Amino acid sequence: MDHSSDEEINASGSDSEMDEYENEAYEELKNGNLRVKISDETFACPFCSQKKRRDYLYKDLLQHASGVGKSCSEKRSAKEKANHLALVKYLEKDITAAGSTSKPVGETDPHSDCSHAEEMDISQSEMEECEDKSYEELKNGNHQVKISDETFTCPYCPSRKRKHEYVYQDLLQHATGVGKSLSERRTAKEKADHLALVKYLEKDLAAAGSSSKPAGVTDNLSGCSQNDKFVWPWTGIAVNLPTTRAEDGRFVGESGSKFRDALISRGFNPTRVHPLWNFRGHSGTAAVEFNKDWPGLHNALSFEKAYEADQHGKKEWFASNGEKSGIYCWVARADDYNSNNIIGEHLRKIGDLRTISDLIEEEARKQDKLVSNLTNVIETKNRHLKEMELRCSETSASLNKLVQEKEKLLHAYNEEIRKIQTSARDHFQKILTDHEKIKLQLESQKKELERRGSELEKREAKNESDRRILSEEIEKNAVRNSSLDLAALEQQKADDDVLKLAEDQKRQKEELHNRIIKLEKQLDAKQALELEIERLRGALNVMKHMEEDGDVEVLRKMDAIITDLREKEGELNDLEALNQTLIVRERKNNDELQDARKELINGLKEIANRAHIGVKRMGELDSKPFLEAMKRNYNNEEAEERASEICSLWEEYLKDPDWHPFKVVMVDGKHQEIIDEEDEKLSRLRDEMGDEAYLSVAASLIQVNEYNPSGRYIISELWNYKEGRKASLGEGVSFLLNKWKALKRKREC
Repeated sequence: MDHSSDEEINASGSDSEMDEYENEAYEELKNGNLRVKISDETFACPFCSQKKRRDYLYKDLLQHASGVGKSCSEKRSAKEKANHLALVKYLEKDITAAGSTSKPVGETDPHSDCSHAEEMDISQSEMEECEDKSYEELKNGNHQVKISDETFTCPYCPSRKRKHEYVYQDLLQHATGVGKSLSERRTAKEKADHLALVKYLEKDLAAAGSSSKPAGVTDNLSGCSQNDKFVWPWTGIAVNLPTTRAEDGRFVGESGSKFRDALISRGFNPTRVHPLWNFRGHSGTAAVEFNKDWPGLHNALSFEKAYEADQHGKKEWFASNGEKSGIYCWVARADDYNSNNIIGEHLRKIGDLRTISDLIEEEARKQDKLVSNLTNVIETKNRHLKEMELRCSETSASLNKLVQEKEKLLHAYNEEIRKIQTSARDHFQKILTDHEKIKLQLESQKKELERRGSELEKREAKNESDRRILSEEIEKNAVRNSSLDLAALEQQKADDDVLKLAEDQKRQKEELHNRIIKLEKQLDAKQALELEIERLRGALNVMKHMEEDGDVEVLRKMDAIITDLREKEGELNDLEALNQTLIVRERKNNDELQDARKELINGLKEIANRAHIGVKRMGELDSKPFLEAMKRNYNNEEAEERASEICSLWEEYLKDPDWHPFKVVMVDGKHQEIIDEEDEKLSRLRDEMGDEAYLSVAASLIQVNEYNPSGRYIISELWNYKEGRKASLGEGVSFLLNKWKALKRKREC
């Protein structure tokens, strides 16, 4: 059944419908239409799907059925809960005895906290001494083992962990399992005590353990021999059951479950009542089946004697003393088994003839075989124990050797580290000394350079005075030294050209800088220019109206305004062209920045470690709150499955463009969208899953609405995790450069 149908049934299922479903399921279970019991120890839930069905112990199945039946989850339909409540009723009323064995025979609790001494490393001789001491205490009667002729108890298990009553074989198997256990949780004294109990049971209570029939069966065997042949499994016969004729002429009668409930209420505890049918319909007879064990025989014989006491036994049925009234019952024997009627056919189909002595001998053989098997198991365990002790000693010796080698390696490592540290300290001291020497040398060289610089300045001043004197001499001797004068003029011209070139470069740089400032001012003044043009156009319109008056001064002003307007419009067109060029350039730069941002995001996705700058998936739903909410009601495996289903459902909700759980409010004079907490889906989510799941969905909604409101799908964004905001491109580039430098230094090292 899917989730939507579950919700519809859950919403419409009343208490009366629940009771009706429960009664129908209980009748099907009682009639055997649904299989619950697989074996004596394992059961199955007939109301779970085949892919989820598994074998349960009695208590586990009872716990499963109670949990589903009393579940408050909306995913559980009314019929599903009613079916499991019917299963609880069936387990408690009809197969309680079968379900009472919730743990295999001989199984011990691995977490047993028996109050014995803590486990010690003792030798085999000490174990034997402890075992002998416990055996003597058992022989002297210091501990109670035998409760009655058929029931026993273990004196070495604490009362809260103790299975209070064992039969002989079960106690022997329990003591053997604990005594030969290889678990480290079992103390040496605990194992020795249980081995002493095994010895005491085999040597001193063997006669008591050989009795395999429960008390009470022998009392009911009075009047019958152990060589009498009974139908096995133990079966009773009920005749003269009330029937009625239907319209089609066939006979019908009540179901066998009703007669079985009546017998159970009288304490006979049958497992099943099977009405026998023939071509005429209900034959008025039925086979009453009991358990195969000795308590089942006890119940069968009690059943027979009760009806004999009421004069409704086999003898009275076959007596020819007139019309019979009421139901006649007895235990099926050889004559019933060999009879040529519907009863004989059914008995030959379901069982065979066995004597009590045969069953006793068969159980004795099984017991001997079990003892032999247990003896072999004990010998095998002893052999394995010796092998494990040998391996343990070898492992201990090897471990001690490894520890010694490790200590030697550690000592050598420490010595090597000490030498390296000493060498590094000496090397560092040497570097400091060399640094001081170099520092002194640099200071002396600096002083020397300063001295030489002062000398050069003096020489330069002297050269300047010499050049001036030389120039004066050249001017005085211009006629005499014309060639030298021409060379001096050429040199002066070259010097002037160099100075002019430098000034031109400086002027061009200033002009470029001023033009940039001017363009920025022109962009800022564009709006003012547009306003001025509009003003001029308004003035022009006014002048046109005044033109009709023929005023010459007005005409002259209008011509001036038109000329000014045309100039302003030309300037505006130039500014618009410049502005368009700047916009195109800005868009190109923005596209380049966006491409760089995308490449940076793709690169950061490959970085596994978490840093303060990274990539965040905006609108992604966090599944952890849903998993924590499911773990409060289900086990880990089922919780993960259900959390995954709910997360997938809410991810589909987030992608739905028709779902817009926002409302607009006024914040600081501005309209702003916030989460609508009264939205139906969000309110139901908070009630069912809690505040953490609600906050996770709300955060994803806000991110999707901010970063991708039209597409409603998850996008990746460069994120500053340290400050909890969108990271800039410069921060991302700086982060990558730092990682590249760190990696470069690491490789160089």
